[in-house]
Amino acid sequence: MDAKTHRVLPGFGLALGYTLVYLSLLILLPLGGMVLKASELGFAQIIDIALGERSLAAFRVTFGASFLAATINAFFGLIVAWILVRYPFPGKRFVDALVDLPFALPTAVAGITLATLYAGNGWLGQYLEPLGIKVAYTPLGIVFALTFITLPFVVRTLQPVIEDIETEVEEAAASLGASRWQTFVKVIFPAIFPALLTGFALAFARAVGEYGSVIFIAGNLPLVSEITPLLIISKLEQYDVLGATALAVVMLGLSFIMLLAVNMLQWWTANRHKNSEPLEVAAAKAAGSTQ
Repeated sequence: MDAKTHRVLPGFGLALGYTLVYLSLLILLPLGGMVLKASELGFAQIIDIALGERSLAAFRVTFGASFLAATINAFFGLIVAWILVRYPFPGKRFVDALVDLPFALPTAVAGITLATLYAGNGWLGQYLEPLGIKVAYTPLGIVFALTFITLPFVVRTLQPVIEDIETEVEEAAASLGASRWQTFVKVIFPAIFPALLTGFALAFARAVGEYGSVIFIAGNLPLVSEITPLLIISKLEQYDVLGATALAVVMLGLSFIMLLAVNMLQWWTANRHKNSEPLEVAAAKAAGSTQ
């Protein structure tokens, strides 16, 4: 036997080196420079800036709206993905293409469009405001914008996973007496839950850093509807580079912690699903619980 170990992929060492250099230049170097710049302030000053009244309000709006938008899309994105995969209907390809529209549409255009629709004299806002529902220039408008922007992340993550679930498993559970709800809860949902968490994490991460679609519909009122990216831009316009960098570092740390928690939960659910019984056995158990 040859002493050398031949790898399946040729040029692995070169490709790995290129990957590490590329990621370092693209991600690690800018982030490292940002942290190094913020270190000029000192830990105490960074905390003082982050705990300021305006900063805390911006963090609450940014992370709260992002979490709510990702949660909404986790629910409705699952429904959209399921419909697109499992049911044929007229105009299905058109609807499927609409899901990708937020990817192709410039975020500023999306923000202007949403602000025009939901303003007090807009097509939809003129009917909502008399009911006491004000969307434009409020935190609710931010949630609407982030929900629009992040929908594709959930749908496109779930679609291939749903396609891999054979319909025969559902038919087997139904033939054994399981209801549709029991089949979904005990057979289908555990199989797609890791992908759903991944879509949620991607949507949340995208929403936290969103800027273009939000500033036109948010109103940008300090302590009310101001997001952290806008506050960072405001500090840069005032030539407070260190203050903007401090906020960026704190936001980076908070995002990393939340994404780490989601990824740990995703890893745990994926391992649990890997070690669980096959779908056929789950279908039989779902049917058995009805008896």
